[in-house]
Amino acid sequence: MTDFPTIKVFVSLGSNIGDTEDNLNQAVARLEKYEGIDPQVWSETYQTEPQGLKEQEWFANQVVMFAVDPELWAPHGFLSTLQAVEGQMDRVRGVKNGPRTIDLDLILFGDEVLEGDDYLTVPHPRAKDRAFVLHPLAEIEPDLVFPDGTSISDALKEINYRVEGDKIYQD
Repeated sequence: MTDFPTIKVFVSLGSNIGDTEDNLNQAVARLEKYEGIDPQVWSETYQTEPQGLKEQEWFANQVVMFAVDPELWAPHGFLSTLQAVEGQMDRVRGVKNGPRTIDLDLILFGDEVLEGDDYLTVPHPRAKDRAFVLHPLAEIEPDLVFPDGTSISDALKEINYRVEGDKIYQD
């Protein structure tokens, strides 16, 4: 339980190298060690087919909602922390949509809207195109409305996907 004023921050986690479930859990545990970051709600973990570069292992994906202290954290600092955790977990960059031990994407930071920044766009610019983000997000926050007024249910209606058990397929 948090003892500070909070905003809701949603992070999408993905992994397709090594023990993927452990990688997701380890990333959340590392984030939890920072003052003012408290994981609150986890979606189920889903197996999702790779987007873009298809010739690789499927990803384990989930979304976690964190209670974050806005007096300690702003979007840029939070993103830097996500990237630091990726580095600690040996995330290798270089191949677009390629394999990774961990991928941490900042989806929403409260009601913040940041556009035109080379470093950070919030909400995540591709969140509403990705079933592996939207489906778990809807699971943990079914009444969510993006800052542009789009409901999570309307966003899901706009993409072609299906869920079979713990697998998410997207065309």
